Amino acid sequence: MTHPVPALPVNPRLHAVPAYRQGRSAPSGASKLSSNESPHPPLASVRAAVQERLDGIHRYPQMSAPEVIGRLAQRYGVDPSLVTVGAGSVELAAQLIHATAGEGDEVIFAWRSFEAYPSLVRIAGAEPVMVPLDAEHRHDLDAMLDAITPRTRLVFVCNPNNPTGSVVGAAELERFVDAVPRDVLVVIDEAYVHFDGTEYTPRADAGERVRGAGLELFRRFPHVAVLHTFSKAYGLAGLRIGYALAPAMIAENQRKAAVPFGVTDLAQAAAVASLDAEEELAARIAEVVAQRDRLHGLLLAAGWPAVRSEANFVWVPAGDRTAELDELLNAGGVVARSFPGEGVRISAGSAEDVDRVAAALADAPEETRA
Repeated sequence: MTHPVPALPVNPRLHAVPAYRQGRSAPSGASKLSSNESPHPPLASVRAAVQERLDGIHRYPQMSAPEVIGRLAQRYGVDPSLVTVGAGSVELAAQLIHATAGEGDEVIFAWRSFEAYPSLVRIAGAEPVMVPLDAEHRHDLDAMLDAITPRTRLVFVCNPNNPTGSVVGAAELERFVDAVPRDVLVVIDEAYVHFDGTEYTPRADAGERVRGAGLELFRRFPHVAVLHTFSKAYGLAGLRIGYALAPAMIAENQRKAAVPFGVTDLAQAAAVASLDAEEELAARIAEVVAQRDRLHGLLLAAGWPAVRSEANFVWVPAGDRTAELDELLNAGGVVARSFPGEGVRISAGSAEDVDRVAAALADAPEETRA
């Protein structure tokens, strides 16, 4: 006897939410340039720090992440209560949305930008407001300001932007933040800031210069939060840890919205060890930036419309030739991230990876070259 399938409850919000699409895996021997990962293996000191904690994985991690948060608070000269951690900047973005927005509210961001934004907003019950990038694949800040309504609760500025690699300069970002109503949170997502070669911004309270515009704006404006991650430049993508600096009330609500025990003890140990090894990491970042710029030049020389990037990838707005470029790379043993009908994002890998991209571009039939 068969039984009817029960009509189990389904959250109707999820009808409009596609599952997040991870960058495709690469077959053996191919270059995986689809996920903006570091091409370098873990540093020896980071590996040792993780190894030391393995005997304790039968215990829950400390939810408050006191060592990581303490170190970050000291580094940035802020109260530890303003620092929160999460399983990568994507979870922190979700925390910030849940901390500020709900049914009937709006969250604004540029488009195309980080692929998870619209899904995270819809899961929270809010409405995503997607403002098209300008003709140079940059944030259209004036259009984003025009999109703000009484229902707007949060605005994301992904800087450098994923997948285009474009940057909002410090002065124009400051003008934008200053123009946003103080009851709207501006979240500056700086997941790729370590690869940004633009000039650092001066701190108002010290002679030093800080990387990225977000931290300085956080210090100066009451409605700014900043996201950073250990996944990209620090090479901890597999351990999932990022952090946010946010106003006190927002940070308090983030902790309420966070997944309990979401950041493992291994991830916390690796983050602290990475903060102790920034000179070694700086050399690795310089290698990635050099390969990114080389990749950009190769694409331009092959006739593809590559966009100048300040992240660890290059965006090729190939439009209706997107599938053609993706197939060309695949044939040459390169797996990139394709956005059908829009373009291809190619991560900056090792010199060997970029060599493989160069060979794939060179192997294109003459009549099909861009």
